[in-house]
Amino acid sequence: MRIGQIAPDFEALTTQGTIRFHEWLGDSWGIIFSHPKDFTPVCTTELGYVAKLEPEFATRNVKVIGLSVDPVDRHSLWAADIARTQGATPHFPMIGDTELVVSKLYDMLPEGAGDSAEGRTAADNQTVRTVYVIGPDKKIKLILAYPMTTGRNFDEILRVVDSLQLTASHKVATPANWEPGEDVIIAGSVSNDDAKKIYPDGWQEITPYLRVVPQPK
Repeated sequence: MRIGQIAPDFEALTTQGTIRFHEWLGDSWGIIFSHPKDFTPVCTTELGYVAKLEPEFATRNVKVIGLSVDPVDRHSLWAADIARTQGATPHFPMIGDTELVVSKLYDMLPEGAGDSAEGRTAADNQTVRTVYVIGPDKKIKLILAYPMTTGRNFDEILRVVDSLQLTASHKVATPANWEPGEDVIIAGSVSNDDAKKIYPDGWQEITPYLRVVPQPK
């Protein structure tokens, strides 16, 4: 899996019925985030936090979908625990990847992992801890992989979505630790002559290749 390639399409059973992934995504941005097994502690906190962020993702036209190798009936039972312990109920779909098809398709498990989740432990599936951000063009924009012992920072993922959406609409890049509303960098592909047309008020030239402007509206 590489940034810039088309995200593999698939059909899968979820807690909200069977979906065809590309069709379900439509013209939205998408986030897939995966879990090695249901009823695992770190993932419980993550699902609860994403549930709280659902309105934020919705305002950015982002659809969120989870994945675990366990069956969807266990996902539903897990959701009750998440609601009770984290104070929020996930309303996004969760894929039941019981035959490990999507996990393999997205390079989270090797081909030799077998074709059934039965008997597998969280440790067996520890590489199923990846976040993929996918654009409306169905191309992968971001890949993040985490170990089982480190909870994912979804505030950071939300920040990355803001950067991705901004840079998809304007010929700019965002600097280290950028937050929405802060200055951005004119893309290296934009010549000074073209930049003068886009930014008639000019820019701060720190070096010829580092040209800083206010964030475009």
